[in-house]
Amino acid sequence: MQLPSNSHHLQVTGLILAGGRGTRMGGIDKGLVQFRQMPMVAHVIARLTPQVTSLMINANRNLSAYAEFGVPVWPDREPDFAGPLAGLQAGLSHCATPYLITAPCDSPFLPTDLVAHLAQALQNADADLAVAITDSDNAIQPHPVFMLLKTTLLADLSEFLASGGRKMETWYRRLNYTEALFADDSAFRNINTEEELQKP
Repeated sequence: MQLPSNSHHLQVTGLILAGGRGTRMGGIDKGLVQFRQMPMVAHVIARLTPQVTSLMINANRNLSAYAEFGVPVWPDREPDFAGPLAGLQAGLSHCATPYLITAPCDSPFLPTDLVAHLAQALQNADADLAVAITDSDNAIQPHPVFMLLKTTLLADLSEFLASGGRKMETWYRRLNYTEALFADDSAFRNINTEEELQKP
């Protein structure tokens, strides 16, 4: 994988995962919730756009509202809100680049070097997939919804989903994966509740 530091984004499509039920926020569509005068997904778009060559959104509700952000919107292929892996499957199915990076719609502070850091880890380990991790109080915390992976993994993922698999960590830990340590765990803070929405 040849990714010069100034051109890593040329080969990577960004996928924003907005296909969940938003159960911890009363069932509302979190990506469209206002946060600091903008819909939450707009913050993610602003942070991810400079890092990738193109963007798309996975959503299962309010598709026209998400389409207004000017990027393709794809619903799950699996029925009944099958989780982030189903969103990943939808993104991989429509990805035109060799690599795809995912980020959730409720993480407005995601790292501005997310792609570069994950790409470096992927290259160093000669892996097929790289997952972001942080170290908070000497406890390693994986953030599997922030992953960079080869689009060739679509077939394996589709088989996993067809067999009833739903857990992200169960899926990727079977693969040739690596982890990339990020220093700032607050960059991966997500907004799940009304209380968190009001935090400065």
